[in-house]
Amino acid sequence: MPATLKKLFPAADSLANQISYYHLVLLLISLPYDRFYSHLILISFILHTLINLSRVDIKPLLTTTNIVLASVFFVTVAGTFYSINKPEAFNEWAKQITILLFPLVFCLNPLDVKKYRGSLLLTFALSSTIAILLLYMQALRAIRFYNFPLSALFSSDFTNHNFSGPLDIHATFFSMQVAIALVFLITELLKTETTHYKGLCWFCCAILATGIIQLGSKSVFAALLIIINIAIPVFLQKGAVRLKYAAATLFLSAAIITGIYQMDNLKERYITDLKTDLSKAKADELFDPRLARWQVALKLAVQSPIIGHGSGSEIGLLKERFFEARFYRSYLAGLNAHNQFISFFIKTGIIGLLAYLSTLYFGFRKAIFRKDILLFAFMVIIAAVSCSENFLDVDKGIFFYSVFFSLLIFSGNEKAEPLQHK
Repeated sequence: MPATLKKLFPAADSLANQISYYHLVLLLISLPYDRFYSHLILISFILHTLINLSRVDIKPLLTTTNIVLASVFFVTVAGTFYSINKPEAFNEWAKQITILLFPLVFCLNPLDVKKYRGSLLLTFALSSTIAILLLYMQALRAIRFYNFPLSALFSSDFTNHNFSGPLDIHATFFSMQVAIALVFLITELLKTETTHYKGLCWFCCAILATGIIQLGSKSVFAALLIIINIAIPVFLQKGAVRLKYAAATLFLSAAIITGIYQMDNLKERYITDLKTDLSKAKADELFDPRLARWQVALKLAVQSPIIGHGSGSEIGLLKERFFEARFYRSYLAGLNAHNQFISFFIKTGIIGLLAYLSTLYFGFRKAIFRKDILLFAFMVIIAAVSCSENFLDVDKGIFFYSVFFSLLIFSGNEKAEPLQHK
């Protein structure tokens, strides 16, 4: 077994730490699949941490970093006190509790996540590649069963949600995971000299990149263009090497965009749908453009601009406004704002929105200060998807946010500083 892959199975650590490590491995592997597995593994990880709890190994709990990492949950709790829909507000507590738990578990568990960061992320990247391959196998089986031509693989029947459907996961939320795996493998390619490992990274990058296009998430695709063409050369390279890399990735990006433009279904998904989303509502169309829904949502938000309408209030209030605006499709589907920033504005007002923006600023600042390309990539993906989805209202989005935000922060070069008491 190559030395790089041997690191995936550490033996030079205590038994308790090895068990903690494999808990995290299984948790990362489980992310694309049914949430039952992720929740079960998290519960097991927490119990294991509590059973092996040692006062000597406990890191400070009351730190600025922990407060910021859990700030989304605290905002939801605060919005419950004046919510017009308290049952739904408490339901949001239940979904977002992992945002609070992960920073605490990382503080209570003695595992050195800095030491195992590369191994954990490589495991995640390999498992993400396998998940994409499984989806392609499922798509090809369906094509063969129905005697479709192979070109049907790139039709609407096998892209976006129809591609991720066998895993029962939203295409954008899966794309977020695949994007992190892809960025990690690209960074590995840039620093490794091992031929076999480089070949593995190239293979996985090709599968993941193809999967990203197949999943059809416009926000994640845009985020990746920024990360690959701008962030990686700025963070990781200098001089002539940076220019060569930038020229190569810009050429490759242009080729991919041209290819998308040449394929009718992908062109419709990436270009036509984007134009439609950003258009004004028309009386003769059944589709409610996203921009038009944002306008309705913003009108609702400004009715209580400081503290909002309370946690759990968004969908109920938006249904009324969608009906009044004759957005019957959005009304019947019970759609949310499909914008995380507007969602905070509706539920917790400008206070909640500023808290979320401060959290994003914290993440970006840490990434730039540490020159941590993976943390920076994570923040770009989060910021981009926040423009198009309420990902913090859905289990898969919440788990992605809470797992990777805490993992990347705690495995960085800078330790969290305790709050200064005056």
